[in-house]
Amino acid sequence: MKIALVTDAWEPQVNGVVTTLVELVREVRAAGHEVEVIHPGQFRTRPCPGYAGIDLAVRPRKVLAQRLDALAPQAIHIATEGPLGWAARAYCLKRGLAFTTAFHTRFPEILQAALHVPLSWGYALFRHFHRPSSGVLVPTQGVLRLLQQRGFRNLKPWTHGVDLGLFPHQDEVRPYAPLGRLARPVSLFVGRISYEKNIEAFLQLDAPGSKIVCGVGPLEAALKERYPRVHWLGILPRAELAKVYAAADVFVMPSRAETFGLVMLEAMACGTPVAAYPVDGPLEVLGQHEGRVQGGALDADLQQAWYRAQAVPREAARQRAMAFSWEQASRQFLAQLVPARPAREAAGERLHETVTSLSSKL
Repeated sequence: MKIALVTDAWEPQVNGVVTTLVELVREVRAAGHEVEVIHPGQFRTRPCPGYAGIDLAVRPRKVLAQRLDALAPQAIHIATEGPLGWAARAYCLKRGLAFTTAFHTRFPEILQAALHVPLSWGYALFRHFHRPSSGVLVPTQGVLRLLQQRGFRNLKPWTHGVDLGLFPHQDEVRPYAPLGRLARPVSLFVGRISYEKNIEAFLQLDAPGSKIVCGVGPLEAALKERYPRVHWLGILPRAELAKVYAAADVFVMPSRAETFGLVMLEAMACGTPVAAYPVDGPLEVLGQHEGRVQGGALDADLQQAWYRAQAVPREAARQRAMAFSWEQASRQFLAQLVPARPAREAAGERLHETVTSLSSKL
């Protein structure tokens, strides 16, 4: 199958959406399908206002249409709601093509936090974007229920995975050489230092030991100045990041608006338990068995979750991560795709094939 994947999030950006799509493309291609990624690097771009490190395509409709015309894909997936996403949506609607979309990020909450846009306005805009989609792929049942309540339709489940080889299990905490000997326990946060991550809930934890932050974002400079005792590592290569995960006693996910949270899976794969709020992403990623959280601890009081997570065996965290794979995620993705060709054209071809078949038998 020839698939067009249109995304505003792609390398060299570093975030969970990019990781998800890169791993997805690798797995889908390995399964024998052709995937053409249409991304900002193929267009003239400008920085996203208020989000350093993210470049957006400028007026991409004409070039995008030329690329899609030349490709003639059998399926079109629009991964993001940025300029390329809107351009691809317009292209499909103009030509009567079916397509799927995905809801990776709770942008209405970001717009509310960053620009004070009312939440109802943000969800109305995104509901409009996804309305013509033949399938809106969502990563958790919690997000699916949230979007249903907000009036979204055609919602389809699509889980994510983790590379267990890249993030190997460590049965005990390993020192991270570049930071020397750190006071224990070590608490870690990995992710964009931005509005939706609620990172100050982590920075303000009354936790003994040391705190590490890996990531960059619009709030980075201000928070580094306010919390100088925190170890700020910026963006690290993923293999190096695995060493940081292995050096932590607890991984803290302070976000209340996480649609999934790949970094939690990566931490657990290395054996590091997670402390988080009992909200959509962590509920799905950490999981529960016989009433017990498997990969860490969940609590409405993040401090209590932090204390309880330290009692979770590293092997238990690893076992939970092993329930997720990119191969499984890619199979689920492929199952949700729809033929891009107009329904009438496809029906006409099926009728022609039927008539031809019957004629051959007469």
